[in-house]
Amino acid sequence: MEEETRLQLCGRLVLTIRGHRVEGRLPSRQGRLLFVYLAANRLRPISRDELFEAIWPAQLPAAPDSALAALLSKLRHLLGRDLVPQRGEIRLVLPPGSFVDLEAAAEGIHRAESAVRRSAWAEAWAPARVALHTATRGFLPGEDAPWVAERRRFLEEIAVRAHECIAASSLALGGAELDSAKRSASVLIECMPYRESGYRLMMETLHCEGNDAEALAVYERLRHILHDALGALPSASTRELHSRLLATAG
Repeated sequence: MEEETRLQLCGRLVLTIRGHRVEGRLPSRQGRLLFVYLAANRLRPISRDELFEAIWPAQLPAAPDSALAALLSKLRHLLGRDLVPQRGEIRLVLPPGSFVDLEAAAEGIHRAESAVRRSAWAEAWAPARVALHTATRGFLPGEDAPWVAERRRFLEEIAVRAHECIAASSLALGGAELDSAKRSASVLIECMPYRESGYRLMMETLHCEGNDAEALAVYERLRHILHDALGALPSASTRELHSRLLATAG
């Protein structure tokens, strides 16, 4: 049986390669950056210039080709030449069935959003939670490079989309799940104050709880925020929801 290969790139770095923990044996900070970059981008070709920017974002060493070659040699010694091939393009080749948490988060949010579009509410809940759990762990704390910031933005967007899926599915499932819907809607409103989905989900959740007055107050909060900050009105779909709630309240 093939021993487990599992990469946790988000939060605390945990690397299990063929059943062995290796994160503590990576060759220096630059070796750590090199491995994480190769792992996070393992499904596409990577150029040497791209790796130079990823490993040395502030200033290149005097001989970048030699420095990169030395790091790759150390990685090959640690992981094996089959995982970091010496010939052809620079890449990380993981064994079949390997788990990479970044990929699991992207797959989870895709599955969750697909289930929401099909109104398969029970199917959306679990993959959305997997995506959210991964995305909120953070990415390479303490590192400051353009590609790290880009990956963090990617994870932040996954977290937002996961909260939208959790709120929508919990709202549709109803009952005790309304608390989950309200929590996710609250996070969306706090983190993305100009993104209307959180307000709509909160309004619908409050309506399901019988709190139409509070739901209408949420709309007014959104209307004032958009007017004061952007000189804009809520979207047609949000205004339509507001009209329905007004009719119910009346």
